[in-house]
Amino acid sequence: MTDQSRPGRKRSEQSRLAILAATLDLVAEAGYGALTVEGIAARSGVGKQTIYRWWPSKADVLLDALATKADLYVPIPDEGTFRADLGGFLDSTFELGEKAQVADTLRALMAQAQIDPEFGKRFREDFLNRRREALGVIVDRARERGELPAGVNAGTVIDVVFGTLWYRLLATREPVGRGLADELVALLADHGASTAEIR
Repeated sequence: MTDQSRPGRKRSEQSRLAILAATLDLVAEAGYGALTVEGIAARSGVGKQTIYRWWPSKADVLLDALATKADLYVPIPDEGTFRADLGGFLDSTFELGEKAQVADTLRALMAQAQIDPEFGKRFREDFLNRRREALGVIVDRARERGELPAGVNAGTVIDVVFGTLWYRLLATREPVGRGLADELVALLADHGASTAEIR
């Protein structure tokens, strides 16, 4: 994540992780609207001024917490085929996304990004683009092996995956889980795999 910290003492990783964990716990308990820097400081045992020195706002603390969680829980597999790699990535992504705490956090951050242009830029750079780049590694690998559907741009494959995820999170509130992951793998990878075999 882009370092938003102010000049001053170097970050303590232990304190940073305590702050991120406290932030996720508080959001799970009371929602984003009730989240305050004061509350994060009290829960984490880290001074309020330290939090403000490292992050511009409560939204940025939450953004860092979510991005860190996504990096930890969503691997970039390399199993030798697009179908296997995409399936592994989507299973982990959607398993995380179907958790109520994570889904509510994503909605809150997206809403904040619409009303705060500066935060919106950080949200795109530090979370949205970061997740796109992670999937991009898998899609680029598939493109090099000739496994993508004919005539489909790699960026469109990524749009379909995250567009579906965000549409369900923000618009329909339909479930996000393994079933949806399997459907997207069938849509995006099965044709590519059969094409590669024909070649």
